[in-house]
Amino acid sequence: MSDNLSQVDLIREAFHYQSRFEGSTMVFKIDYPVTKDPGFSYLMKDLALLAKTGFKIVIVPGAKEAIDAVLKQYGIVSAYSPTADMREPVRITAAQALPFVEMAAFHVATRFMTFLSGSRVDAVIGNFVRARGLGIVDGVDMEHTGAVDKILADSISRVLNLGMVPILPCIGWSPAGRPYNVPSDEIALTVSAALGAVKLFIVSLHGGLRRGLFPLPEQIETREDGRLVRLTPQEADTILTAFTAQNTASASGGAAAADNAAAPMPQAMKELGLALQAARAGVDRIHIIDGREEGAVLKELFSNLGAGTMIYADEYESIRPFHSRDLPDILRLMEPLMQTGILIRRTAEQIQEKNDDYIVFEIDSSVHACGALHDWGERQGEIAAVATDPLYSGMNLGRRIVSRLIEKARKARMDRVFVLTTHTQDWFESLGFHEAPLDTLPPRKRQLYDQTRKSKVFALELQ
Repeated sequence: MSDNLSQVDLIREAFHYQSRFEGSTMVFKIDYPVTKDPGFSYLMKDLALLAKTGFKIVIVPGAKEAIDAVLKQYGIVSAYSPTADMREPVRITAAQALPFVEMAAFHVATRFMTFLSGSRVDAVIGNFVRARGLGIVDGVDMEHTGAVDKILADSISRVLNLGMVPILPCIGWSPAGRPYNVPSDEIALTVSAALGAVKLFIVSLHGGLRRGLFPLPEQIETREDGRLVRLTPQEADTILTAFTAQNTASASGGAAAADNAAAPMPQAMKELGLALQAARAGVDRIHIIDGREEGAVLKELFSNLGAGTMIYADEYESIRPFHSRDLPDILRLMEPLMQTGILIRRTAEQIQEKNDDYIVFEIDSSVHACGALHDWGERQGEIAAVATDPLYSGMNLGRRIVSRLIEKARKARMDRVFVLTTHTQDWFESLGFHEAPLDTLPPRKRQLYDQTRKSKVFALELQ
């Protein structure tokens, strides 16, 4: 029964996101190694499915490794030079290398077109990027390496409105028609901003953002496998700052510092940095996912839990007061706990009578946890009706609900909160509650105490 309910919940989430984002523009920056992975065909089928069902899809293929391979094949050495405002070395595209860079870039773009064609989705590889040369940077001539000067957003929009998928290779052209090699990360960032994309997907094979890869504040939520579920731009900035500080400290002094400064930035940090830039540029949500996981894009798009890490700039989740429209969701969350006796049975009418006591945890307009604070006088409040969606067990929703109820009690100038529990005493002890005698309950609550349940009293002093 619970498995069937889980499937129904997932279907509801899928319809919710389908209606919310249908017709929206989404940019997919996909690293070249993903195209060599066995799961690439499934990824392209999923993108084709999205394009067929009303989503506006833009693809920005990465081509660095493909360019490296072609240049090596033809015996051309690629030099790199760090620029003043970039932490990663940038390829110096010499005149003799440029034709091979173009060949590799368009070969990769054609590979995406081929897979889309196999799913009967039309695509266009176009000259949508106006570029300018980087010129001389720190005394080094960057030659045919460029930066985005302008995205031809109107042209891309016309293609999207025809139901086609624009593909933007890592080549841009000056107004005079001179080609430049432009980093695909920069193209993905600027096209997302220019089109007002609601989402930017960053797809690679490095395994996503996980605990243990870099310094991570304790409050950042992770899944059981260590994957970071979501980050605010502020949290992403904190992680990047801590990483930079740690590397600077570990490489203090002499040649060690020089070697460390020249070392390439880890892929996870590069992607997090790109996501932070996109959030600051106005993209609501940026998703970092592992391209090897089948269906990862669909999971990330059509479910709250997702399959990767989301950096979100909009109002994604919140704890708020109960509204009457939340009643079916609250009863759905509480019913399994009432059946097992963990919670006492409450009717819809009883909840409505005390609706001001309830709060809910909402994720993308869906309620996934609830709880209540009942005022019994004597400056004491009862924390009750705490229920969470089992699909979100790794997100500490119950702990968050209780923390907010404790905060609510403090604001109401209560001296003490208590709970009556038959099954969850260990959990409440982990939150700082201590077992207390029955006679410490307020008189009105003692009179209503159910002797048949024999609930234990756990209390937390607030003063």
